[in-house]
Amino acid sequence: MPTPLIVDPSELAVPSIQVAPELLGCTLVRQLPDGEQIRGLIVETEAYAPDDPACHAYRRRTPRNAVMFGPAGVSYVYLIYGMYCCLNVVTDLEGVPSAVLIRALQLESVPVSLLAQLEQTQPLTPKQRIRLASGPGKLCRLLQINTQFNGLPLRPDQPLWLEHRTSAFQQSLEQQPSAIIQTTRIGLSQGKDFPWRWYLADCPSVSKV
Repeated sequence: MPTPLIVDPSELAVPSIQVAPELLGCTLVRQLPDGEQIRGLIVETEAYAPDDPACHAYRRRTPRNAVMFGPAGVSYVYLIYGMYCCLNVVTDLEGVPSAVLIRALQLESVPVSLLAQLEQTQPLTPKQRIRLASGPGKLCRLLQINTQFNGLPLRPDQPLWLEHRTSAFQQSLEQQPSAIIQTTRIGLSQGKDFPWRWYLADCPSVSKV
């Protein structure tokens, strides 16, 4: 099997609306402290940009959104509702605040020990397993991502990194371009008409199916 190609920060230094659909089919890898890995195919993303009223950096730079103004290829993690974390990939040129929210993953591999923890009370059904990372809060909880991950470079010497689409996935996509759906974002009060959400069609791991 060929060695996966790591997504380089330079490839992310373009507008978020370009990066978001390109991240579909890429793999998010979480290296756990014990050396085990959780791997998930990115199946849903949302873009946020400087002139976007839904973007955290729309009005001004603050301590919370400062990472968005930095270099591309860094994680932007924030807390919502006081309990759920969301993982974003910083994009565009330094000084241009934009990011892509990773909304859902289709899990490729999960350590057996972690699954055992999740099934301590009762076994997971096949549908539950498919949807373990079917939302931004759910995937962060499963991958044990919290606000301490904010500002970390996405690379293999860190707990998180991105790998390119496989050639098989890319070929399949070229044969069936309609496999990617573009629509409006979810759960917003402002900028809700922007068509800046992308997801894989007919994927049961997408957050809204």
